[in-house]
Amino acid sequence: MAEEKIDSADYWKANVRLITGCLIVWAFVSYGMAILFRPLLAGIPVGGTDLGFWFAQQGSILTFIVLIFFYAWKMNKLDQKFGLGE
Repeated sequence: MAEEKIDSADYWKANVRLITGCLIVWAFVSYGMAILFRPLLAGIPVGGTDLGFWFAQQGSILTFIVLIFFYAWKMNKLDQKFGLGE
């Protein structure tokens, strides 16, 4: 029974670490690239506009979609590692 608690605690720590990493990437792209670093990215053209505007309009959404698939993939691996896979 004590080993179950250790495994569940390790599973939870790994899950929280994964969520934290995904949130950091999401916040950096959506807030950092689109708002804070927009003046630095203004000179880089992408699709007829500058890179900062692109991140504000499309890049953060596409990054969020990629993060969803990345999270699902990593959680499947984590579930298999801890014997919780389907």
